[in-house]
Amino acid sequence: MRLFRRSRKSEDVPDPRTAWPEQPVPEDAAAAAAKFWEAWFELLPEVSAALGDREPHRVEHDLCTIVEALHPRLHFSLDRGHRAIYSLVLTGQEDPELRPYTDAWKAAAPPEDAIWEYHDSVPPVPDPSEVTVNLGETRIALADVRVTAKVDESTGRVDVTVFHPLIGELRPETRTTMTFLPLDATLGERVAAERLGRVELVTEARDGQLTLLELREMVGRLGSPAPENVGTPD
Repeated sequence: MRLFRRSRKSEDVPDPRTAWPEQPVPEDAAAAAAKFWEAWFELLPEVSAALGDREPHRVEHDLCTIVEALHPRLHFSLDRGHRAIYSLVLTGQEDPELRPYTDAWKAAAPPEDAIWEYHDSVPPVPDPSEVTVNLGETRIALADVRVTAKVDESTGRVDVTVFHPLIGELRPETRTTMTFLPLDATLGERVAAERLGRVELVTEARDGQLTLLELREMVGRLGSPAPENVGTPD
């Protein structure tokens, strides 16, 4: 899945000695969400044409602009849907400050139909074992990912290690992606944020490792995680 942020033309870039201007954040999330959907429907014929031609980059800038108007730190993606032909995903990457904006966006979204479905966080893929990703020059089959999983009984969260046989071929800057990408693809962005505790990438196989689908099944059997400690009155 490709995540976009607002793209800027080179002539729009200010002098590097000048501070980058802060983008305004709407005070009324519901009103900003309503404006987003108005702009989306105006742009939808162009989006449909670009996707039909397999040239989504044609509408990237316009979509970045209307997403940024909702909140400048939001990300979005266009992808194949699970229930519909296409999906539109708007995510704050589980930043609690952005949740009011994604909640308002989702609440104002039109009903899903055969063409479009809408998600306010990155959803899990139907079968991560069928996914292969390119990290630099290395093709990583998620079917070969193995994890260990240990439940922290005090919090209900799961500490995991992530291993892949080709991990040694990855550059250091791509290893962080390899740590979290398989987990988000397996559990979905929101469940991964809620259920996972400590996450570590390891370079050697370990005893008791699970496939990604086995991890999904295990996490699905757990109850709700314990609430965060908010303190107690004196």
